[in-house]
Order: sequence, then structure tokens, then C-alpha cells
Amino acid sequence: MEGDDGSFPPDSSDEHSQRGSVASSATLSRHVIVYLFGESAVHLTVEGLGSVNVQELGRSVREALHIPESAQDAFAFWLCSPLLDLQLKARHQPYKLCRQWQDLLYRFTEASEEDISQDEPYLQFRRNVFYPKSKELQVDDETVLRLLYEEARSNVLTGRYPCDPEHWTALGALSVALEEGTVLDDKQFTSTLREKKVSSYVPAHVAMGSGSLFSTLRGKSSRQAGLEQNLLEAYRKISTSTGDSPEPTQLLHQYLHTCHTLPYYGCAFFLGEIDKPAQGILQRGKRKAVNVGICLEGVYVTDVKEKHVLLGLRFSELSWDHSYPEEQGDSHILWLEFDGEEDGTPVNKLLKIYSKQAELMSGFIEFCVELKSASEGGAAAEMDGEVPLQPAAQDGGNKNGRGGRRGMLQRQNSVVCSRVHTLSTISYVDNGKEIKRLKPKRAGSFFTRQASASTYSAVQVTESLEQG
Repeated sequence: MEGDDGSFPPDSSDEHSQRGSVASSATLSRHVIVYLFGESAVHLTVEGLGSVNVQELGRSVREALHIPESAQDAFAFWLCSPLLDLQLKARHQPYKLCRQWQDLLYRFTEASEEDISQDEPYLQFRRNVFYPKSKELQVDDETVLRLLYEEARSNVLTGRYPCDPEHWTALGALSVALEEGTVLDDKQFTSTLREKKVSSYVPAHVAMGSGSLFSTLRGKSSRQAGLEQNLLEAYRKISTSTGDSPEPTQLLHQYLHTCHTLPYYGCAFFLGEIDKPAQGILQRGKRKAVNVGICLEGVYVTDVKEKHVLLGLRFSELSWDHSYPEEQGDSHILWLEFDGEEDGTPVNKLLKIYSKQAELMSGFIEFCVELKSASEGGAAAEMDGEVPLQPAAQDGGNKNGRGGRRGMLQRQNSVVCSRVHTLSTISYVDNGKEIKRLKPKRAGSFFTRQASASTYSAVQVTESLEQG
């Protein structure tokens, strides 16, 4: 679930009217458009649209796209709009959910009445949040790989997946190779970039620059030349690493493999806000917009504006809970608790995430923890969509990366590194009777909800905690 940050698929007036047909023509029309990433769609004729569920619709879409049975769990249906994204269960009926769309927007978004009244959802076929990355690496079908690639590419370009320069240059070069082949000379490569624009291959915030006065005076030409040169050097390496004439599947695998080094790859994203650290009387009360990415590995809080990770935690490293508003005007809050230090003293740290989706995030974390625990215990995890309705944010992995990449990703200036020192958190320890600020001993958990592998244990709060 996310807000209107501009990272949605292009929405022309013609597309808008077509997308509205999903919700408005259940009885008058049986033509359904299911959108894909990459500006393509599947057109279906459906009998009894008003009662068709996701499982039935899935068969038709997979047949139309020739998706093999071995990869049928890789994708799910999402109901999307500029205000909200929802991954649907197998038994959900899209038409009925469209009829309830405004109620869902009031419940899970901060959108105004005017925006809610004008919002229309569309149906999209995209990656299943619960599809393991390990299974992705075993996929050889080009159609499936291209669908996964187009979605990953969109998330990289829109900034939902923050990337270090070595990542977005490698990924941009692979995109050029997939579109134009690997035999372009330097002049042809530069001509292609200028014809299609560098922003087609690198994240938008990278292509646009910082927007500072110095950047403006420096001019776009020098920045453009630098980006072109970096992409060209990465492009030259592709033939060397994959062979003289790599197959498309090789390039697609390489692109996805690189994305897998990003810990938030495959996450469902939720939009929220966190407190900014107080820097004086005038700074108090200000908040920062964040995306909260949740996947089978953990939770990742990323800065919407700066495009970097603020906090990344595996489930074994955190406890969590959510709280409802006590008074009208108060916020729903997701609480994340994790180990930290205060002047060299081990403490518990609490991060408050304000969001109408706090309850959904809490339930999603709980489901992921249970699913991961069952998988690690050898239990078969059924991917039949029987999971909570899942929102995902519109902004825009394994935390440790893969092999030799780990050291690179963990360096201090990497966008993937946590920036706990920049967070406004509450620190506390437990002395057995009360919750105090500091004590040189690891505290028990403030919450009862926690991963089974965690060492946290529940404690009773006997005095209120103030924002630190």
C-alpha cells in the first residue's frame, strides 16, 4: 500500500477509462483488462464477472501468458490505484472488492474525501510477495523471467528499491543489453541512451540530480556525460561475464540475481511516517515519510525522499506491536523494538511508525514469521493466497546479500546500511519493576509479539515512556 508519490504506472485518460471498466462493467460488459508491468496488459472475456474469483481468473491469465505450472505461484493479483495497492487472496472476487474500494481507502489511507471519491482501482498481475527468492533462481522460462524483470526494473527506476551506484549502473547496462543486444559500439550505445533518455535506465532521482543550486549551475550536460560513461563501462563488461552472445535468459537471470542482493527485493511496502529527531524547539513535532518493506526475511524502513535504508531488521532481531488511536486525531502506530546502545550501554530501542496501515503491517509481520518458521521446520508452506489482504506502498533480498557482495553492501555509506543514529527512538531498560531509561543490562521485550527465534521476553510497563 502506498501513497501518491508518482511511482505508479503511467495513467493516461484512455487507460483511466479502461481501468474503470474493471469496477463498472460487471453486469454490462464481460471484457476485463489485467495490467502487467512494462506497459502491457492481458485482455480477457469473462462470463459472470461479478462472481469470478481470483483463482478462476488466474487460470485464464496464466494460459494467456503461457506461464508453466512450475511457476504458477510466482504471481498474484493486485488491486491497485494511486492511493492503495492490495494483494488479493485466491478466493477474493475483484468486482466485489472494487465496489468496496472507497471503504478500504477510508480505512487504510489518509486521502481526502475528494481524492477518494475520484479514485478508481485497476487489476494487476505481478509478483507474489510470498514467492521465495530461492525459487526465482530456478526459473528458466523467459516469459516468467521477463515479468519478474519488468517489475523489478520499475521498482529500481522509481526508487522503491534504493540502489548503490554500482547496482544501478549494472542494472541499467543490463536493460540496454536486453533491449538492444550486447554488440553496440560506443557511439551506438551513447546514441541509444540519448534517444531513449538516461532516465529509462537509471533511477529518476539519479538522472535528475540533487536539484541543488550547485547542481543546476553545473548543468545537466556534465551529469549526463558521467552517467553515460558509467553505463557504457558496465555495458562493456556484460559480454565478458556472460559470453559473446548471451541468451536473454542469461541477462534476465543476471538482472534478478543483482536485485536479490538488495534486502528489500520482493517486499510488500507500506507508507508511514516517523518522528524527526528534535533539533530545537521549532523542530519538534515534524515527521518524515517512510516506506516500510516487509518480506519473509525481515522489515526494512526506507526514507521516501533520500532513497536509503533507515532501519533493516531480521525477524529474530525485533519485537513489534501496534496501537490504536486513544483519541480522535491520534495516529495508528506500529512499534518496532530492537537492540541498541546509549552511551555504550545496551538498551532496547523503540521506533514509532505512524500509519493507518499499522494493524495490517503487524499482522503481515506475524504471518511472515509463522510462514518462515514453518518453512524452516520442514512444513510445506501452501501458496494458495490464504493470507491477509496485503497492502503495498507505491514508492519506491536477503539482508546479508549474496557471497562476496556482503562486504560491499554493509559499508557505512551504502544506501542499504541502517542509519539508526538518524532515528528518533525511545530507549529503555527493565530493572524488574519499572521501565527506566538506562541500565547496563539487556532488557526484556516490551511486546508480546516477537519472532520465535528472538531472545526477547515480555515485560510489564509500569510507567509511561516519553519520546526520546
